[in-house]
Amino acid sequence: MAEFRACFTRKIAAFILGMKPMHKLAPVEEAKALFAEAQDWGVWQWLTQKSRLRQTADAAWDALDAYEKEVKRSWDSATRQAARQQLKPSDDEAYQARMDAEAQFDEADRRLSTSMAREGAQMAIDAWVMREKFIRKMEALSRKPSV
Repeated sequence: MAEFRACFTRKIAAFILGMKPMHKLAPVEEAKALFAEAQDWGVWQWLTQKSRLRQTADAAWDALDAYEKEVKRSWDSATRQAARQQLKPSDDEAYQARMDAEAQFDEADRRLSTSMAREGAQMAIDAWVMREKFIRKMEALSRKPSV
């Protein structure tokens, strides 16, 4: 009975995930728009809007993390193992992109450099896009039939 229940749950989860591919997350879209706008800011606007940028970026990362956890909750042990083998490079790349963007902003803040901050804004946008692609790969792995 337990084996039937596990198989049934896995099939239902795959069906649900198959119907619901990653939708655009509002906090991520807001962050992308704000950071795209911020690339045209001068030093004063960067200084006065720094906390707003940080809050918006944090909300975007929180939304992506929550959605990623939601996808992982539907996995069985075979899918988890496959994910570790197949998705680790993509996960590492997306994580490193985030860390590089964070480091760029820290250095831009330290130097009061708008050019570095602009570059960091684009790096952050690119990091969000990478994480979204990684999550889509996770969803695709979830939809593959278990062996």
